[in-house]
Amino acid sequence: MVTNERGMTTIANANDMLPNKTPSIEAQTTSVRVPRARISERDHRIANQPGFALHSYPYKETSLIIDLFSRDHGRVALVAKGAKRPHSKLRGVLQTFQPVQLAWMGKSEVRTLVSAEWVGGLLPLEGAGLLCGFYLNELLVKLLARDDPHPQLFDHYMSALNQLAHDETPAIVLRKFELSLLKETGVAGNLARCVQTGQPVDMQKSYVVDPELGPRASLASDTSPSVIGKTLLDMEAGDYSDSTTQLQSKFLMRHLLSHHLGGIPLNTRQILIDLLQL
Repeated sequence: MVTNERGMTTIANANDMLPNKTPSIEAQTTSVRVPRARISERDHRIANQPGFALHSYPYKETSLIIDLFSRDHGRVALVAKGAKRPHSKLRGVLQTFQPVQLAWMGKSEVRTLVSAEWVGGLLPLEGAGLLCGFYLNELLVKLLARDDPHPQLFDHYMSALNQLAHDETPAIVLRKFELSLLKETGVAGNLARCVQTGQPVDMQKSYVVDPELGPRASLASDTSPSVIGKTLLDMEAGDYSDSTTQLQSKFLMRHLLSHHLGGIPLNTRQILIDLLQL
């Protein structure tokens, strides 16, 4: 991980923090493109799109494939031609945790980056905030499908980066984003309502959250983490000021994320657990 003169981590050095997943384009052979195909690609062009670079992969000798999180088009894979060249303007623009304005063209799985402009407005992440930022990126890479727009989640992501840059409590920032990610992708419902009764949860009673259904009264035989109703109400309201809520929500979100990840481990989470108990 290398920090440039402006104090920002370049995307080329952020790759060690995320899984080394190579897009399918690398397995394809190079073919000759006829002029008609070029025209079709150019016709399908997106411009002036806000986005963040989540991850990058080397492609051929001088290019990169960028895993981009865009506001109106979701996760998109873009080939940035010549981005690895020493004097490429893209090297200083495609940085993690910094907003950019982009244009691309194409309809295939991996599109072609046409332009990228650094927008600014966010402070660089440092220390614990930087590790948390890589964790957010890994969540997005592993839980978001390609070409599935989530503009509200994009706004949550930008807000989380801003909070981390201003040294707000990392654990609270992460819990809020984790829950918003599950809600925005449609796999988490209303935590404040018991699925058995249809009534609001009782602040004093104990519950478990079924990853597919939602909260229900806990049983002695349950192996899932149990939480009191107040924790669920606090999480739904975005209030993590209570220390019990902070502790119980941490284990609850680990349980829910593990289920929806299919047991696939998060590399950055283990670092956060080992170093920061997050």
